Amino acid sequence: MEPVPDDLDSAQAKLVYLYLEATGGATIEDLGATLAMKKLSILSVLNALSSAGVVDRRENEYVVAR
Repeated sequence: MEPVPDDLDSAQAKLVYLYLEATGGATIEDLGATLAMKKLSILSVLNALSSAGVVDRRENEYVVAR
């Protein structure tokens, strides 16, 4: 497993990143159910991770960018 990028400051961003890294990708619904996060929070975190180039969207799943 890759180390968490240094520029991830929030605990939620780190949690989402680690979950995506461990599972190989997930939908927003998967993230919400497993991490007990609200959809709005997940979308905000995924938007920040995507803008930072850390996460990519592939169809309906989000994956760690390689």
